[in-house]
Amino acid sequence: MKKLLTICSVIALSLGLVACGETAESNTSVETTDAEISTEENTSETVEEVQQTEDTTVEEDSVLVVYFSVTGNTKDIAEKIASVTNADIYEIVPAQEYTDDDINWHDDNSRTSHEQNDPAARPEIASDPVSLEGYSTIYIGFPIWWGEEPRIMDTFVESYNFDGITMIPFCTSGSSGIGRSGKNLEENAGSGNWLEGQRFGAGTPESEIQSWIEGLQ
Repeated sequence: MKKLLTICSVIALSLGLVACGETAESNTSVETTDAEISTEENTSETVEEVQQTEDTTVEEDSVLVVYFSVTGNTKDIAEKIASVTNADIYEIVPAQEYTDDDINWHDDNSRTSHEQNDPAARPEIASDPVSLEGYSTIYIGFPIWWGEEPRIMDTFVESYNFDGITMIPFCTSGSSGIGRSGKNLEENAGSGNWLEGQRFGAGTPESEIQSWIEGLQ
């Protein structure tokens, strides 16, 4: 009888040890799985962060179109240039918006009359600064005011370094040519390889703009 009880005790003890072993293995398996999931999630987040960084990086030799427009004529030409060249686009937005009265060239007391008669005038820009890293060519556009570039364009070019970048001015006007505007911007910028500028009338077709761009190459 004692032998039988001893044998039963041994069997019970063995079964208990086996059960404990299985529980420990099960717990270890769960912990390992949780760790693997956590590692996979962290790796996935890292990959997404890298991809987002790559998406915001400008490729070398990219093209940028910079423009300032009040009536929309220069904006239209800028968007067509961007379409032809597959370029990024950046709008120069004035801190103080120009009204119709401001750009009335018949009024000697209008805002733009005062600005254009003062070569040192530098209207403030409200749009966020743009990084020029990665751009090899910049088309820079504006309307012709009083025979020259708007003074806000001088504000822009004096705010950046264009070393190693080909700068191509373009303008819109009813009849006036680009005049000294391109040279003025080049002198005020003090950097960049500036090409001769081009004037466009309102609503110039994209085909004409493409022909001009192809002639630059």
